[in-house]
Amino acid sequence: MNSLAVVLGLLSAANFALGASLEQHAAKQERQTRTLDPRLILRLLRRPLWLFGWVPDAAGTVLQAVALNLGALALVEPLLLSGVFMAIPVEAALERRRPHPRDAVVVAFGVVGLAAFLAAADPRPGIAEPVFADWLRVGAAVAVLVAVCLVLAWRVHDAARGVLLGVATGAMYGIAAALLKSVTAILSEHPVQVFVHWEGYALVLLGGAALTLNQNAFQGGPIAAPLTAIALLDPLVGVAVGVTAFHESLSTAPARIAVQVLGVLAMSVCIWLASTTRSR
Repeated sequence: MNSLAVVLGLLSAANFALGASLEQHAAKQERQTRTLDPRLILRLLRRPLWLFGWVPDAAGTVLQAVALNLGALALVEPLLLSGVFMAIPVEAALERRRPHPRDAVVVAFGVVGLAAFLAAADPRPGIAEPVFADWLRVGAAVAVLVAVCLVLAWRVHDAARGVLLGVATGAMYGIAAALLKSVTAILSEHPVQVFVHWEGYALVLLGGAALTLNQNAFQGGPIAAPLTAIALLDPLVGVAVGVTAFHESLSTAPARIAVQVLGVLAMSVCIWLASTTRSR
C-alpha cells in the first residue's frame, strides 16, 4: 500500500470536505430548482461563499490527481469518505450550532464500513489505461444507475431527494475519478497527446454535469444526507471501475471477502440512515 498516496488522498478529502460545506451553505440559500437546471449554477456564481468553495475543491482535485498517479484507484477513492466526517463540524460552524449526534453516528458508521472494506480488499494496481470497450461497459452501468436515481428523485423531497441525487452524483464522480487517473497517466508520459484523447473531454463534460447535480443535492436538508451518499458511491464506483476497467486486484481469501461484504452492508445501512435524516 503506497503511504504517500494514502496521505495525499486524506489531504484531498479534507479539502473536498471544506469545499462541499461552503458550497452547500450557499446552495441552501437558493430556492430549489429542477434537477440539472443550469440556472442554479448561474445564480450561485453571484455568491462569493460558493465561489470561495472552489479554492479547496481545486486543491483537492490536484491532490487527488497526484494520489491517483501514485496509487490504485481502488485505494485512493475510498479514502475520500473521510471527508464526510470532516464536513459535519464545518457545516455546524457555518450554521453556528453544534453537530447533530445522529449525523455523526451515520458518517462514523460509513467510515467504519468502508475502512473495513479497504483493509480486507487490499487493493493492488493494474494497468495505466483501460481499453475503450471496458470504458463503454462501466459507463453504461453508471448511466443506468444515474437515470434510476433521477427518476426517483422527482418523487421525493428533503433528505430522501438529497440522498438519491447524492447517489447519482457519487457515481458520476467515481467515473470522473477514473477518467482523471487516465488523463493524469497520459499527462505524465505524453503531455501534448492529452488533447487528442477523448478522456479529457469526457472528464470536462461529466464534471460539469456532476457539479450541477451536486448543487441540487445540497439544496435540501442537512449536509450529512447527500454528502454521505456522494462519499460512499464515489469510492464504490471507483473500486468497481478499478477492478473491471483498470484490472486492479482485490484480495479473494474467503475471510477477507466476508469482511468486504460486511463493509458494503454497513455502508448500505449508512445510506439508508442518511435518507431518513430530517431537515432541522
